[in-house]
Amino acid sequence: MNDYSKPARTRFAPSPTGHLHLGGARTALYAYLLARKTRGQFLLRIEDTDRKRLVPGAEEEIMQGLRWLGIQWDEGPDIGGPYGPYRQSERKEIYQRYARQLVEQGHAYYCFCSPQRLEAMRQEQQRRKEPPHYDGTCRRLDPVAAERRVAAGEPHVIRFKTPKEGVTTVRDFLRGDITVENRTIDDYILVKSDGYAVYHLAVVVDDHLMKITHVIRGSEWLPTFPLHGLIYRAFGWEEPTWVHLSVFLKPSGKGKMSKREAADLMKDGYSIFIKDLRGLGYLPEAVVNWIALMGWSYDDHTEFFTMQDLIEKFSLERLNPAPAAINFSKFDHFNGLHIRALPPEELARRVKPFFLERGYQVDDQRLLRIIPLIRERIGGLDEAPDMAGFFFKEDVVPAPEDLVVKGLNVAESLDLARRVRKVLEDLPDIRAEVAEPFMREFVAQSGLTAGQVFGLMRVAITGQKVSPPLFESMEVIGREKVLQRMEQAIHLLEGLLQSEEPPSKSLDTTLES
Repeated sequence: MNDYSKPARTRFAPSPTGHLHLGGARTALYAYLLARKTRGQFLLRIEDTDRKRLVPGAEEEIMQGLRWLGIQWDEGPDIGGPYGPYRQSERKEIYQRYARQLVEQGHAYYCFCSPQRLEAMRQEQQRRKEPPHYDGTCRRLDPVAAERRVAAGEPHVIRFKTPKEGVTTVRDFLRGDITVENRTIDDYILVKSDGYAVYHLAVVVDDHLMKITHVIRGSEWLPTFPLHGLIYRAFGWEEPTWVHLSVFLKPSGKGKMSKREAADLMKDGYSIFIKDLRGLGYLPEAVVNWIALMGWSYDDHTEFFTMQDLIEKFSLERLNPAPAAINFSKFDHFNGLHIRALPPEELARRVKPFFLERGYQVDDQRLLRIIPLIRERIGGLDEAPDMAGFFFKEDVVPAPEDLVVKGLNVAESLDLARRVRKVLEDLPDIRAEVAEPFMREFVAQSGLTAGQVFGLMRVAITGQKVSPPLFESMEVIGREKVLQRMEQAIHLLEGLLQSEEPPSKSLDTTLES
């Protein structure tokens, strides 16, 4: 059991080698929740020692994504802190010092093997169908002689001197003890020939020096987990609580979700990248709610959580190591729930950019009146312009065929449109509580159905077959514009009727026949 009365120090340590994705966001979220629940600290550390794979702008994108989700760090590369620097590229000398300490204590050694020798060794191992591993040539070098070669400037790396006898047991919070035979653990490189530490050394040194109490990370680190345990023990340091999270599966449940599927998902309006979700109309609150439940649960029925709810209810014991299939339908469901939970003023603020992006001139007061009409009818913020753009248009031009009422021909539809306009013109005002009773009385007397009459009105007034509630929409649009749009519908039906009438035969044709 974890003691939640003690402040936890957690961290999210991404590599700026690509976009922040759902898996990374979930890791950051869980670490953040644990820190906030225990009134501890949450750190952001950038692990950028792999210089060849760095992507320009990725670090800033990661920060923007976390901020959008509502995940704010207490220490990090942008705000500093007592244990900085918080970029690994700025901690090169620190890692070299600790690597030399391991060499001096006999837990690591200098390796002078050339890339050509290592490649030949790998090929020979493949030929013998052995797993790739370092053969230990430099492990057997005299340490004093090795030091002289380093002092002379000979290119080298530093490798960890893994014990070759016995077993190593490490404990994962979710999976319990994991035991491996030491002979299966390679002598991993700790410091490359360019002087930069690799992840295995840097992560251990940083987590220790930054006093991290809980390491929450992806399960892709399980294969090298024993190595990290061995490095901690070589230094004589206390290990943190290790928590390796479940993997994400494809929506089908078959196979691990990977970045390669992203392009196909975008065709369906989905993405695994945080940067895309905002433009796709998702709320950060919905993203947080959704990813929190992919690997964690509070009970077997509660599904709606705000960030504050999660902070209060989160526990490591409720994490599930079983793989979790990404369910985008559930994501849409959560997005709808959180849209409807927003106060009208806040929802108006969030949908406004989507209207502006589509070129609409948005009046804030009118937008606020529209929100109650659409909030139950949109599953994403991006759907608002399609649902309610007609409120901000001077006029709408529906397809004439859409004005032809089901069960009526063009002439009958035209007659209905004229009668409807007359009723609307004679109304004392256009408020919904006034207009709707009058129009329902008209329907009752017409011998038609409400669907026929109101369907014609909806297309004429909104330009759409599906819209927010008709009479409330008419009230927002205003009397004058409603009448103008009905008049235009009449003209469109008149044009359609004329195009359907057969041309009269000419005198010559008549005589010939």
